[in-house]
Amino acid sequence: MPGKDLINLLDNWRTGRITVVGDFMADRYVYGHAQRLSPDAPVPVLAAQRQELKPGGAANVALALRALRCEVDCLGVVGKDTLADELRDSLKLVGCDASGLIADPDRPTTVKHNFIGLAQHRHPQKMFRVDEESRSPLSKSVAQRLLKLAERKLKKSDLLCLEDYGKGVLTEPLCQGLIKLAKHLDIPVLVDPAAIDDYRKYRGATCITPNRFEAALATGQDADDADDASLIRMGRKLIRELKLDILVLTLDRQGLLLLHKGAKPRFVPTRAREVYDVTGAGDTVLAMLAASLANGTGWERATELANVAAGLEVERFGAVPVDLDEILLDVLSSNHQAHGKLRTLDELVPELAAHKRQGKTIAFTNGCFDILHAGHVSYLRAAASQGDLLVVALNSDKSIRKLKGKGRPVNHQADRVMVLSALESVDYVVVFGQDTPKTLLRKLKPDVLVKGDEYTHDQVVGHEIVESYGGKIARVPMVKGKSTTNIIRRIGDRET
Repeated sequence: MPGKDLINLLDNWRTGRITVVGDFMADRYVYGHAQRLSPDAPVPVLAAQRQELKPGGAANVALALRALRCEVDCLGVVGKDTLADELRDSLKLVGCDASGLIADPDRPTTVKHNFIGLAQHRHPQKMFRVDEESRSPLSKSVAQRLLKLAERKLKKSDLLCLEDYGKGVLTEPLCQGLIKLAKHLDIPVLVDPAAIDDYRKYRGATCITPNRFEAALATGQDADDADDASLIRMGRKLIRELKLDILVLTLDRQGLLLLHKGAKPRFVPTRAREVYDVTGAGDTVLAMLAASLANGTGWERATELANVAAGLEVERFGAVPVDLDEILLDVLSSNHQAHGKLRTLDELVPELAAHKRQGKTIAFTNGCFDILHAGHVSYLRAAASQGDLLVVALNSDKSIRKLKGKGRPVNHQADRVMVLSALESVDYVVVFGQDTPKTLLRKLKPDVLVKGDEYTHDQVVGHEIVESYGGKIARVPMVKGKSTTNIIRRIGDRET
């Protein structure tokens, strides 16, 4: 899909409401240095330094959905213990409704103890994990309570997500009860399945999102030898046997495979990334699909966005929710690489807004930049130092002729854009045809308006606009004797 379409979609994102049912658990991380072996056994010793508790499993899906601006209702089972209270508090802290987490005194709150070691100042690495859990199926009474809660929550939901880690919560009767309930309310059901060999409990769902190894296990295939044709056969078999509408198969570095019932398969390749940790990638795919569909994107766009989100997730350590603006900026970055630095004003407004929401400072300058010389290069470097990103507003050919007279510009607009775009100091170029850049300043609202120090503060065109919303004016040094006019004059002198 063209980047511009995705940018418009993300910039006009609306809040959806998603109900998440599944295995809510906690991830406890113990961090320390692992620089020596135990004297009594050939095992590394972790010198613990700090600990942290993070929501995991279905709780991580809930956090991912909140990062994507969704309202989230959480339905699941926890123990009657202090860990359950911490988990609820973590979910409430980010705005999730955790009132649907039922306390069951007969089972503990699931917790994964992750021991993370750092050696010789390298990246932290997971050394091993200890799990505290119960995999026994829910009692009928607790399952019925969950169904009753779901019936109430789903009446206000756009989508139902089932996140199954095989901890006994999503039993076949509960899954089937939830799917039938959602179908009755005409609500799509998305399932991130457990690593099990029988998917019958998910039959009738709208979509499932297994990875290649989970799909191979569920279909009795060999994942290691699976080529594209084999992956498609696995997916179609699951669609047929489970009566699904859609299957999204996650393929690690290869991206995603989207299969519609009765439609042509579509592989969605991922952009090359530095894979650091795959933890949480499946949760992120489920959350992004759900949030996208709640925005009416359709499956192809939803899958493309899920692919972007999963790619960002694997670049970080642990399960860290990917914010909507991070996804927008990643799409913008891809668009930047594909289409260069030139933008229209309408394209630039949402891009800069997304950068600002990520805490970036926008610097802005304007000019003709007709014959680019050392003075220009020095000036633009100084302008770029005033912010995280530099926007250069370039006078159009017509406006330069009006300002400078006949014979100018020497270099036409397209050439000037190309040369400016080649400079590392310049992040964006926008062309304007008015006498002044005031219209751009009002719409773009840069943090810093940059001009050369040959102008006084009051001579900087648009200073009152920028200062009216709290921006500032920066006057940077100009290189003496360097100007396009002087260059043209010297060329003329030599010709005579």
